[in-house]
Amino acid sequence: MPEREDIEQLDQLGSERTAYTFEYDPSLLEVFENTHPYRDYFVKFNCPEFTTLCPKTGQPDFGTLYISYIPDEKMVESKSLKLYLFSFRNHGGFHEDSINTIVNDLVDLMDPRYLEIWGKFTPRGGISIDPFVNYGRAGTKYEQLAENRLFQHDLYPEPVDNR
Repeated sequence: MPEREDIEQLDQLGSERTAYTFEYDPSLLEVFENTHPYRDYFVKFNCPEFTTLCPKTGQPDFGTLYISYIPDEKMVESKSLKLYLFSFRNHGGFHEDSINTIVNDLVDLMDPRYLEIWGKFTPRGGISIDPFVNYGRAGTKYEQLAENRLFQHDLYPEPVDNR
């Protein structure tokens, strides 16, 4: 198998000693080259153990994140994404802010064609909050995709099984 420089530069993957950071740290994110940039396809991550803190009370909020994107030239490395999501553990942020922050960081990192995140948080105080945030590259068909997905994202909700 030929060596790829982009893979050799990944620090987290294959590391025998993983350092877990529980303070928000976008520098944990790493990318590698998409070897199929000529094709549109979705990459989906299901993250059932996302945790952040309420910025007012300090109480933990638990949720499942569904992250889907259509890559362009770069892709996020999954272990670095896991460690980045762990870094929200002691971060004080409302659900909506946390999801928007993740979208912003991933867009800055990868410059994907399209990206969406749907957070499904467990209830606290008898109410759950499920923010949906997406991005489509401006001036492309993905911008229209983002608008359509935003307006239709909850037309056929899947069963809620994390509460």
